[in-house]
Amino acid sequence: MTSPGPLRDPANRVSPKAVGLWVLQSLIAFALFAGGSALLGRWVSGWSLAPGWLGGRWWLPPLAVLVVVTPFLVAEPFVRYAVHRWELSGDVIYARSGFLTREWVFVPVSRIQTVDKGQGPLERLLGIATLQIRTASHAGSSTIAGLDHAVAAGLAERLAHRAEELRDDAT
Repeated sequence: MTSPGPLRDPANRVSPKAVGLWVLQSLIAFALFAGGSALLGRWVSGWSLAPGWLGGRWWLPPLAVLVVVTPFLVAEPFVRYAVHRWELSGDVIYARSGFLTREWVFVPVSRIQTVDKGQGPLERLLGIATLQIRTASHAGSSTIAGLDHAVAAGLAERLAHRAEELRDDAT
């Protein structure tokens, strides 16, 4: 069988509020990296075996982290928003994610065993949720992060009802 061409993008983007979540997560990661490197710099700068350029300059490791990591932490939420998409098309849920390594997941609704909607504390603060669609096979499962809470709830309900209908038709 030949392919009709490249895969098209799924129709729906995640919520724009997901960018806020990913920015907050990036800030938390940055604080942990900077704090850890500052502690490490303070600890190592007192060693007699420490390089000469580090002696008394404990602030150099956090500065290096700042210079190296900041561009990635700033760009990542926006790139992530640009590539994360989803669509419920007929009896298939289609999700795409990833930038460097792209992942396309097609989950037949008839194979869905559970649909879970979850919210972490930051997601709850921003009014967004993550939808986990599970099948018997881990490879066939999918996660769609960054959906508006109402969209995630409605999609979870539609998927659960449609999966139940399709199972009843198959028996």
